[in-house]
Amino acid sequence: MKLHRFVIFTAIGFASAALIIFIYSRKIDFFNAVDLKLKDVRLKTRGTAVPDKRVIIAAIDGKSINELGRWPWDRKIIARLVENLKLYGAKTIALDIVFSEPSNPGSDKQLADAFRSSGSVVGGYFFREETEQSDSGSLSALEQSRIKILKIRDNATDVPIAGYSSVELNIPEIAQSAVSAGFFNIIQDSDGILRSSNLLMIYDGNVYPSLALSALRHYLGSEIILEAAQYGVDNLLMGNHRMPVDESGKLTLNYYGKGGTFKTIPAVDIIKNRLKSGSLNDTVVFVGPTEIGLSDLRTTPVDPVLPGVEIHATVASNALQNSFIIRDGRVTMLDMAFIIIFALMLTTSLSFIKRTIIALALFLTVLGLYFSVNFMVFKNYLLNTSVLFPIASITMAYLCSEAYRNLIEEKHSRFLKKAFTSYVSPALVGEIMKNPDMLKLGGEKRNITVLFSDIRGFTTISEKLTPEALVHLLNQYLGPMTDIVLQHRGTLDKYIGDAIMALYNAPLDVEDHPLQACRSALVMMEKLKDLNVDFKANGLPAVDIGIGINTGDVIVGNMGTDVRFDYTAMGDTVNLSSRLEGMNKIYKTHIIFTEFTLDKLKTLGLLQQVSGEIRFRELDFIKVKGKDKPVTIYELSASMDEAVAEKFEEALGLYRKQSFNEAKEIFERLESENGDKSAGMFAERCAEFIDNPPGADWDGVYTAKTK
Repeated sequence: MKLHRFVIFTAIGFASAALIIFIYSRKIDFFNAVDLKLKDVRLKTRGTAVPDKRVIIAAIDGKSINELGRWPWDRKIIARLVENLKLYGAKTIALDIVFSEPSNPGSDKQLADAFRSSGSVVGGYFFREETEQSDSGSLSALEQSRIKILKIRDNATDVPIAGYSSVELNIPEIAQSAVSAGFFNIIQDSDGILRSSNLLMIYDGNVYPSLALSALRHYLGSEIILEAAQYGVDNLLMGNHRMPVDESGKLTLNYYGKGGTFKTIPAVDIIKNRLKSGSLNDTVVFVGPTEIGLSDLRTTPVDPVLPGVEIHATVASNALQNSFIIRDGRVTMLDMAFIIIFALMLTTSLSFIKRTIIALALFLTVLGLYFSVNFMVFKNYLLNTSVLFPIASITMAYLCSEAYRNLIEEKHSRFLKKAFTSYVSPALVGEIMKNPDMLKLGGEKRNITVLFSDIRGFTTISEKLTPEALVHLLNQYLGPMTDIVLQHRGTLDKYIGDAIMALYNAPLDVEDHPLQACRSALVMMEKLKDLNVDFKANGLPAVDIGIGINTGDVIVGNMGTDVRFDYTAMGDTVNLSSRLEGMNKIYKTHIIFTEFTLDKLKTLGLLQQVSGEIRFRELDFIKVKGKDKPVTIYELSASMDEAVAEKFEEALGLYRKQSFNEAKEIFERLESENGDKSAGMFAERCAEFIDNPPGADWDGVYTAKTK
């Protein structure tokens, strides 16, 4: 049965994973959009990372505008900015600004001279959809910045890189004085969020680099190498750096945090020489606006208003740190592995579980485990694995497993429950639903604890009550007592009139079964006090009970015929427990248990755990009626006085030494001073032995004459 269930649930896991892999491979826009949103959450959850210290932003910010006037500034100010950046040690200066219209000749010349003398300025420009005529001088300078090393494989003719028909460039004088140039077009995803940066664009048959890529080319002193195949961009290399772009030349951005995460210096502080000498040594500086009023703001997963200049800085820092978010064939295989593994992990585990709440907890646990694994893979290795599709696989596997359990298994379980509840105990019904093979006749040897309880003088009570009142009293008594048994993981075996027989450690495993039986007995006695108050209030007589507890090996199982059977226990352990319940009348006690129960408590190391909760004393060494072998019995009580128990033990020792006079004196004092009725019984027995002494070979065993 278990193997059959395991195979079915494993098949459910494979089927769920296969369906999700099919959806994953179809690249459906809706699901991909949801996946991107979940990846945004993952990136934001990662928190702020530290960008490369060599990447600096010279910000045209609020402070600079307040001191230098509204933007755009006179180009002489920009010239001074470039000159001072070079003076402070900047190796590469990239301008997220385009000077597409002439200003006054003096200012334009001064800016061009600053570009030329610094020898480190990478100019900016942007492509347009609208057709616009550009100056030939600017176009000539633009062509010098194209990617010159192209490796085309498989006779590729149509590479899916974005292309534009027009470009807005710096005026020729400025364009020709820069060492290189790069476009600063930023193309957001369809939902308006910028998750990647286009590093390449095609114009007039040539491939051109972005501002960040062009700045890196100058900073590293390495040419850009583009390898293309029929499906698109295959490799983008620059020195020892490989840029993991997709087939269209887009790089997934590994954002460092909200705006201001990069070291940002107000442009006015550079222009007015407020920095320490050499403070920008060996840096690549991106110059661009960060002031909100200049509108160069982008919506990103980490910041809804990130300045565009920080996008270029992010690309450069990712490259210098080799800290790229990777999405390639290996990640695709990892996605599929996650889709399969976690679905199977859930369904194979669910095959061993029957309860809905546990199944739900396991589902949430597997989801949480996947989230943790996915997050750690991203955080530590920057693998851009899918978030949605493995979650969908886990969820699908759970829903299908629960559907199978409720529609197929639960239907069968409801049939079994309806068929057997009328004559099989509820605990056993649960076991039957888990394992229908239990319905076979037969039993097994098992070490259990048996509890018998019985109402004292029930015959007399029943004679005084009407049948209706008697039934009411019994129901009021048996209900709470049964609840106590079940609360302590016992199994109600049967009612025998007013008596209750309960089993502990059958059919359900209860490791501390002797302790649970003892606790049940103590709670029963406490509950009886409350019941007697209610009985008295309702005109019913108070009742008293006796409880016998014994531990040992029995045969438990279904006893009866193929037509009618019951789950019960058989053996001397059961019979002795029944006899002990009756012994309470002789010893004037309420709870008696045997040496076998005590030995089991000691073996399991339970007595140390319940010190003070379970108090007991040795009562006697007896042969119960129908048994030849004597057994030591103990009284169990929650309120036993230790001093009284010690005196009782002393008297019991004298009694067994046949020092009956001394023992009798102590027993009588215990009864008179402490109300110890058991001591009173022993005092009477001592008096009998004084009058009729036992033989010299007397072993202290008392033979019970009644049940």
